[in-house]
Amino acid sequence: MNIIETKNLTKTYADFTAVSHLNLHVPKGSVYGFVGPHGAGKSTTMKMFLGLTRPTDGTFVIDRKSYPHNRVKILKEIGSFIESPAFYGNLTGEENLDIIRRILGLPKSSVSDALELVGLTQYRKRLAKKYSLGMKQRLGLAGALIGRPPILILDEPTNGLDPVGIHEIRTLIRSLPEQFDCTVFVSSHLLSEIELMADNIGILNHGRLLFEGTLEDLKEKAAVQGYPTDNLEDTFLALIEDDNIRRGEKR
Repeated sequence: MNIIETKNLTKTYADFTAVSHLNLHVPKGSVYGFVGPHGAGKSTTMKMFLGLTRPTDGTFVIDRKSYPHNRVKILKEIGSFIESPAFYGNLTGEENLDIIRRILGLPKSSVSDALELVGLTQYRKRLAKKYSLGMKQRLGLAGALIGRPPILILDEPTNGLDPVGIHEIRTLIRSLPEQFDCTVFVSSHLLSEIELMADNIGILNHGRLLFEGTLEDLKEKAAVQGYPTDNLEDTFLALIEDDNIRRGEKR
């Protein structure tokens, strides 16, 4: 069963098309990696799922609820982390999360639970403005995880983290579906990062879906089309480059 499906989802701004006729299929209980270069349309797609920007055309369904009729119901099932999360600098990490907890009507224990999950317990009393970039990323992730929602939408969650932090967050994301019976939709511009945590991937370029399936499916497609297969990052770059050349020819 797919927990997220889109049908010809499109977003245009004047004469610029950010997302074009997107058909995604995100299996329930999976980690789905949404990959593409900067500016490919990943964040725009996620913002449409969260009702932050309206689709120009097409539709999507999340957990059998169609947009826009069930927008509020959809949002209640999603924990999200989009771009660089904003916090109240003069409040502690714990206090920032408590605001989210109150809005969502969750028990007080959910704050300490979320802080523990992302490894911020010892820094819970520190002011958010004194957090490093990596710590702010972790706090944003804690905000998405609070209350353990059934669907997580995470936009570049390892940005700004050092290698140890990246490994810890990757391991955490990989474990979430089994731990909490949830689905994770996570974006990155690096296939090498997604490769270590995703079951399925979608590759986006200039708003168009170039590939959707498992990493094994990608290797098979790459072999047929003559792309490099030893290193999936090279496969990804070749796929993007080939699409850019074709787009250039069309122009």
